[in-house]
Amino acid sequence: MTFDIRDFGAIGDGSTLNTEPIQRAIDACYENGGGRVLIDGGTYMFGTVILRSNIDFHITAGTTLLGSPRCEDYPERENVKHVKSELLPRWRNACYIYAEESENISITGMGTIDCNGKSFVIPAENTKNWHYKRIDAPTPPRAVFFAGCKNVKVEDITMVNQPAGWSYWIHDCDYVTFDKVKIFAEVEYPNNDGIHVNSSRNVTISNCDITCGDDCIVVRANNVSLEENKVCERVAVTNCNLTSYASGIRVGWMNDGVIRNCVFSNLVMTDTSVCIAIVLPHMKYNPALPYTSDIGREETLIENISFNNIIMDKSYGPPIKIEVASNPETKIRAIRNIFFSNIRADSPAGLVFQGRESAKLENIKLSECEFETIDYSAFCDRDVHGGQSKEKNHGSFPKILHCKSLTFNNVQFK
Repeated sequence: MTFDIRDFGAIGDGSTLNTEPIQRAIDACYENGGGRVLIDGGTYMFGTVILRSNIDFHITAGTTLLGSPRCEDYPERENVKHVKSELLPRWRNACYIYAEESENISITGMGTIDCNGKSFVIPAENTKNWHYKRIDAPTPPRAVFFAGCKNVKVEDITMVNQPAGWSYWIHDCDYVTFDKVKIFAEVEYPNNDGIHVNSSRNVTISNCDITCGDDCIVVRANNVSLEENKVCERVAVTNCNLTSYASGIRVGWMNDGVIRNCVFSNLVMTDTSVCIAIVLPHMKYNPALPYTSDIGREETLIENISFNNIIMDKSYGPPIKIEVASNPETKIRAIRNIFFSNIRADSPAGLVFQGRESAKLENIKLSECEFETIDYSAFCDRDVHGGQSKEKNHGSFPKILHCKSLTFNNVQFK
C-alpha cells in the first residue's frame, strides 16, 4: 500500500512545517502492515520524524524534503530504548529521521533531503581550520540515525546542506545497504561526516558519491552508549568517489572495541586531508568540547582489513596513516593484518606507520603501490586543509615506528 503524505495534510510549499502529517502517514502505513510512504510533488519542510518497520520512505525525483531552520523542531527524543542518549556523541539523540529497533526499512527515490544546515552555522572568527562553526544552540548532531535496526536500505537519495553533523549514523545495526547515494556536504563545516558505521554488522556501501568536511566513511566500535559491547565487522565499501577535508576512510578511534573483516575497494579519493586513517588518538574528556564526547570504553582490536584498487588524487596529509597514541589511556589490544594493494597516490606528505612500544603494528603489507611526492602549491599553498595542517615534508618515504612486521612488495616512491 502507498500512503501519500499529501493525503494526511502535507503541503509542499517549502515553508509549511509538515512534521505531523508526515508522521501520521508513517504511523498509518505501519498500522496497516507496512508499505510505501510517498513524498512527491514539492518541497516539504519538516522536523524530526520516526520511521517504523516495513516502510519504504520514498522521495520522488524533483521532490525535496527540507529540514526546518529551527532547533526546536529537532527535540531530544524521550523514552529511547536502544541507546543511552547522554552517552552519544554530542550527548544528544536529536536528528532529522530516526529509527530504533525496527526492521525492513528503507529510504529510497531520486529526490533530495536538504538539511538546511546553513541555518545552524556561522562564520568562524579563527579560520585556522574549517571556516564555519556551529551556532551556540542545540543544533541537530545527525541527519539520519538508525539504532538497533535490521534490514536497512538507503538507495538513490541525495543529501545536501548538512548541519555540521553526521549525515547517516548507523549504530548497532545488522544488514545495511547504501547504494547510489549522494552526500554533498559543505567541506568548510566542521564535524560534517558522510556515512558513520558504528558497532554494526554486514554493511555494504556501493556506488556512492560523498563530499564532506569531516570523514566520508567511518567504521568504528564505540559501545559507550550501548548496554553491551558489540563488534563492528563485515563492512564492504566499493565503487565510491570520496572528497573530504578530513579522512576519506577512517577506521577506529580512541578506545573503540573490535573492528574486523572489512574490505574497501575500487575507490577514487580526490582532495582529501588524509585518504586512509587508522588512528587511535589520546584525548582528555572535557564537557566543554563536544568532540571529546566520542570516546569508547574498551581495548581496541582492528584486524583483517583490506584496501585495494584505490586512486588517491591529492592528499594534503599522509595518503595512509596508521598511528597509535603513546599515552596508555588510549587502550589497544592490536592493529594487525592490514593489507594495501594497487594504490596510486600523490601527496606532499609521507606515509605513517606508527605503533606503540607495548602495541606494535603487526603484519602490515603493501603491494603494487605507487606514491608520488607533490608540492603544497597543488593546494593553492593552503596552510591547513580542514583539520589537517602542513607536515614536515619527508617525501613519500614512510615514517615507521614500532612495527612488528611491515612488508613492501613492488612499492614505488617518487
